[in-house]
Amino acid sequence: MAQYTPPTQGKIGQIIDVIVLLAMTLGALYLPLWMGLAGRAQSSNPPENPTWEVLGQNPEMVSKWNQLGYPDAASAADLVSAHFDYSFSIGSLLLMIVVIVGYYVIMLRFSEKEYCDVIAEKFGEK
Repeated sequence: MAQYTPPTQGKIGQIIDVIVLLAMTLGALYLPLWMGLAGRAQSSNPPENPTWEVLGQNPEMVSKWNQLGYPDAASAADLVSAHFDYSFSIGSLLLMIVVIVGYYVIMLRFSEKEYCDVIAEKFGEK
């Protein structure tokens, strides 16, 4: 039985792979931000004259805010009172499901020859 040797990839192919993977990674990280789906509070409603007590912060929290560079309640009021919108749309959920399932189907199709070669090496031809 012949030993399986994977096909070798040239330097240009490796460079193209790295560029494509980098573009896909940056796209996966930036696209939700660009579409406004993640990354920031959707609404903020700070009180008129904020104090740490009005914002619901205890002394330990206040010391941590001070360590982060927020010396008074007015400077941290926007962050403390920020509320995130956790709603989602069915369309976005279905689109994400289609993208994930499509990715796996494409990867299985592209990898079918390699899978068959490995199985043939381990268990023999049909």
